[in-house]
Amino acid sequence: MKQVSGSRPIAPRKCEQPMSVFPIAAESLDAAHSGLGAARALANPAALNGIELARNCPNAIALLYSVAAAVAGQKSDVPTQLFRIGNLNDPERRLIAEVLGEGELSGVVALPSGRVAQIQESVLAGIWRVRIETDAAHEYVEVGAIPEIVRRAATDLTSSDLLIGAAPDGAMNVLPVLAEIRERAMAWQPGMRSQIINFTLLPMSPVDLAFLQQSVGNGPIQLISRGYGTCRVLATGIRNVWSVQFFNAMDSIILDTLEVGGVPMAALAAEEDFWVSAERLQEIIKAYFE
Repeated sequence: MKQVSGSRPIAPRKCEQPMSVFPIAAESLDAAHSGLGAARALANPAALNGIELARNCPNAIALLYSVAAAVAGQKSDVPTQLFRIGNLNDPERRLIAEVLGEGELSGVVALPSGRVAQIQESVLAGIWRVRIETDAAHEYVEVGAIPEIVRRAATDLTSSDLLIGAAPDGAMNVLPVLAEIRERAMAWQPGMRSQIINFTLLPMSPVDLAFLQQSVGNGPIQLISRGYGTCRVLATGIRNVWSVQFFNAMDSIILDTLEVGGVPMAALAAEEDFWVSAERLQEIIKAYFE
């Protein structure tokens, strides 16, 4: 599902791969992914009593019912649905966090105000928790393929044009590659398929890669997904241009690409995820709170 935080970028884990379009910096992006979710946490009667929780946290239970209904009817091509939790008390927010858990994808979005939006997919794909840094009132659960704040930042906080300067000494293939990226990015429209430029096999020198990264720049969105391996998704400074990198279990980069299009598929919940998540959440509510 990496991090830009206003003036303080948060980079992912160090990787031994010496050449990549967006090199891995030293600071780690590791997030605490419990992956436990409600099924394991609530299975311990000593930890949580469902009937007592339902009595003491009626607003949280009502919100979970609403989220279950929303995700059951959600589609990938319709607006997301938001459920604010900033007005709930601490026990109710903790209950929601326990039920939803922490899934594989997390990240941050830098906002024009200088604050950072933190996003965390739940263990139920397509259900997200979003919190605006330093503002507890702006905390909510969102149902959809990706939180809308990601799509907005990718459009509103990036440049519509890629300016290509003179290539530095030692450059080989970077100018035609940049020209191709520029042409594709300006031509792309919602509904079109994304186009992928694979740098893993493309002959590019270190000078080429450095100039390419300098040209497209850094964008406002950093996402990381940890499943069988790790996938890092970065918005560049150019609208519709993303860096998507895949790593193996040893944190060595195995696929280094630029993707021209909307939010990359690697970061999106799939259409079939909504039904599965709705069913699982309904089962959790029935088992522990009814």
